Amino acid sequence: MPHRSRLAILLIDLPPQLHDRGQQFWSAATGHAVEPDTIDDAWSSLGSFADGFHLEVQRTGVGTPPRWHVDIETDDVHAEVARLEALGALRMADMGGFWQMKDPAGLLFCVVGVQTGEEFDRHATTWP
Repeated sequence: MPHRSRLAILLIDLPPQLHDRGQQFWSAATGHAVEPDTIDDAWSSLGSFADGFHLEVQRTGVGTPPRWHVDIETDDVHAEVARLEALGALRMADMGGFWQMKDPAGLLFCVVGVQTGEEFDRHATTWP
């Protein structure tokens, strides 16, 4: 059964002591205002860029190094994880509804459900 996916979100993961400063920097650097998440104060958005690609800032736990990671959004998490495993990715953690994975070079990424609505519909690739 075909499914769709797309590289949708770049997340800036920042530990608590760097979060506010990093969030302010990336807001100023991109010219996009910070939009706090109304449900979870660990998340904020700097909005949509080219082709609906989003930039988000995430407050991580103490001891987590500052890093970038991408989210691949999909309408079928199970099928997309299997497709990416066949390409050489490794499952790291089942996060309850989405998967944290690593690519063959060891870079962290997540496979998540659809996050961007109409932008997903416009830009997703259909896989057999």
